Amino acid sequence: MAAPDVSVVIPVYNEEAGLPALFARLYPALDALGAGYEVIFVNDGSRDRSAAILADQFRARPDVSRVVLFASNAGQHMAIIAGFERVRGRRVVTLDADLQNPPEEIGKLLAAMDEGADYVGGVRRRREDAWWRRVASHLMNGLRERITHIRMTDQGCMLRAYSREIADSVAASREVSTFIPALAYTFAHRPVEVEVAHEERAAGESKYSLYKLVRLNFDLVTGFSLVPLQIFSLLGMAVALVALGLWLFEAARGLVTGRYVEGLRAMWDRDILEFFLIGIVLFGVGLVGEYVGRIYQQVRERPRYTVLAVLERADGEPPRADAAPRSDVAAGP
Repeated sequence: MAAPDVSVVIPVYNEEAGLPALFARLYPALDALGAGYEVIFVNDGSRDRSAAILADQFRARPDVSRVVLFASNAGQHMAIIAGFERVRGRRVVTLDADLQNPPEEIGKLLAAMDEGADYVGGVRRRREDAWWRRVASHLMNGLRERITHIRMTDQGCMLRAYSREIADSVAASREVSTFIPALAYTFAHRPVEVEVAHEERAAGESKYSLYKLVRLNFDLVTGFSLVPLQIFSLLGMAVALVALGLWLFEAARGLVTGRYVEGLRAMWDRDILEFFLIGIVLFGVGLVGEYVGRIYQQVRERPRYTVLAVLERADGEPPRADAAPRSDVAAGP
């Protein structure tokens, strides 16, 4: 089988209700491109019938479909990495399975790559999300750019295109917890963004709760910068200097007025100041713990994910000799 021009990687987690609609739009959209393609579905330990539906789709279109079945849920980004490790195309596109990113927009990303870009990020033109998601995304985009210098107008859009070289570099990275669009950005030479359409979810519900979104942004910030630790260190120094200044002020006033002891007691009895200092300390402990937790996850060297089975044609292209060894993957049937 000749290597395709485009590989589309789609992570799937409990998308039973929406998969038929995805198939009905995805394959015609890719056929319309006029280029060879393959679609790699990665079932991320779904608890519904997603795996069975993907297996049926593979049997219906074995010429262009491949399915990777995880033994358990490993997360969206690990599913994408598993797809990156198996792509054969010279260009790689990632797409959500919920149809919020229309597959008909893939051509826009490939057109940008034809003009020389090696990384193309999608920017949702009119987001069909709850208002709090839009506000939180805007705030985190600004904070992330200032801390990490990674410029992504819409970090939540999974419709993105990567050169094969960037996809291989991401797959070869051994990070246990990472944010793929940001990691790929660090490998890119000519990153660009294009505006794409956005639709309401075709079926089911979002897998990202508010807590998961907060966790994702913690991973993004702590995984690409030490600035939060540096800011906390500077904040600690500033608070210490302010506290010392207050103490010297109260001491000087006490020497002048003769109410030295009462002045110090009044200063330390200010509950607001105490709670503020305690809050800073707790925040700092949590921040340090976030970095320590990332180190702990990395040094354990546990498998990032486990593959239960891979469904693909027997006459497919053999594994690339230059691919990174996958010691974290259990062989499937």
